[in-house]
Amino acid sequence: MASSSVYSLVLRVLASNKKMKEFWIILKTMKEKGFYLDEETHLTISTGFKKDKLSSDVVALSHFYKGMLEQNAMKSVVTKVVGIISGSEWDDDKVDNELEKVKIQFSDNFVIRVLKELRNSPLKAYKFFHWVGKQSGYQQNTVTYNAVARVLARTDSIEEFWSILEEMKSVGHELDLDTYIKISRQFQKNRMMEDAVKLYELMMDSSYKPSVPDCIMLLKSLSATDKPNLDLVFRVAKKFESTGYTLSKAVYDGIHRSLTSVGKFDEAEKIVETMINAGYEPDNITYSQTVFGLCKLRRFEEARKVVYELQQAHGYIPDLKTWTVLIQGYCNAGELDEALLCLYKMMETSCQPDADLLAVLVDGFIMQKRIDGAYKLLLEITGNCRICPWQATFKKLIESLLGVRKFEEALDLLRLMKTKQYPAYHEPFVSHISKFGTMDDAAELLKVLAMKNYPSQTVYLQIFESLFQDGRHSEAKDLLYKCPHHIRKHSKICELFGSSESPASESPIVAT
Repeated sequence: MASSSVYSLVLRVLASNKKMKEFWIILKTMKEKGFYLDEETHLTISTGFKKDKLSSDVVALSHFYKGMLEQNAMKSVVTKVVGIISGSEWDDDKVDNELEKVKIQFSDNFVIRVLKELRNSPLKAYKFFHWVGKQSGYQQNTVTYNAVARVLARTDSIEEFWSILEEMKSVGHELDLDTYIKISRQFQKNRMMEDAVKLYELMMDSSYKPSVPDCIMLLKSLSATDKPNLDLVFRVAKKFESTGYTLSKAVYDGIHRSLTSVGKFDEAEKIVETMINAGYEPDNITYSQTVFGLCKLRRFEEARKVVYELQQAHGYIPDLKTWTVLIQGYCNAGELDEALLCLYKMMETSCQPDADLLAVLVDGFIMQKRIDGAYKLLLEITGNCRICPWQATFKKLIESLLGVRKFEEALDLLRLMKTKQYPAYHEPFVSHISKFGTMDDAAELLKVLAMKNYPSQTVYLQIFESLFQDGRHSEAKDLLYKCPHHIRKHSKICELFGSSESPASESPIVAT
């Protein structure tokens, strides 16, 4: 296990062998992992450098060691300050009095480190920030304001967040772009969309304007909510345009996506017309968004009509993504027969399914508990279209097949999975066999696992342990007799069966 002493020993060896590149790499790694160079090691290495006339390395090591000591001392103070603040409510003078007893050298680095440690207590971080601002000899700056803003950008401290931004503005400081991006993503992740839009508007009026991709990402997040707030969508677009930007195809797509998602198809069509007038032609993104919106409202006939008539009306051949959106709409609604009709219609146009579409169809069948249908569909598409299903698709269908006691079918998928170079997914088979299977089933599983490489000893051990847990000791012993010699002699397996001696020799017939 890594420790300061181990790192120190490695550094001494590297220094004595004059492997300076490796020495500085290890020293940097040591610091990053929170380990420290002790005084004795520093003196020994420094003396060696001097003897070898490595003057620049002597200076660099001295500078590193001095900085490390200062950082270590600061860490101790930071820990003490955080302990005082975290230990009680900051409602009286107790915390102030305790903090005043600590000998603190105020610096940007110190303030940032305390704020980082208090990130899970944002209101205490807010009070600490203002307490620091009242101390003589230190003044908050852009760096520390940005640091506290990052900590406060949460639901339970959003009022304090906006208060800090107002305060920043009053003293001439601004959020930097890196801070904006982190906070905006946090707002979007937590579905704080009103705050995300308000922050975007504020930044577009600042010296550090968000980029076009930042605007597009925000519009995507707005459209991804269950009920997109169109007011927020248009606020973003308006602010984007008012600051001198020209609406791009991606921005039009973002607006269009939100409108179709809430069923505002007339307004969406007007956006498309505006987009065309601006020089952008509708494409698969435009049409797939319309199809998605219609499917969301279960207006399947209209959605299908959009796809079927694209080539005739617009000279556009629907691509795989557009078909996938339509088929997924049917699957989500449980309309599997219609989904299959669309699949075959798609294939008639020489558009072949991929692993994503296969995953959509398999999920749809599983949701409707048509497990056997999902299995047959996967084999048919995989065989006819020469596609490789996703590993997650294999796993989900194997679990579903075993859930309805379709062991042979699940085993077929495991074989197919192995031929596709995926790691063997044996875990659900182990629990299934221990509860419902026979030892012949176990032998078959081990033979499948032996394809291309030998089953690990861990797999055998898991099977035996699972059988023991279900009280099938005698059957486990029967299976053991059929296993290869090295498995029967394995120490953990012998221990499991209560003996360090292997069972009587018989010809192994499992996974040989």
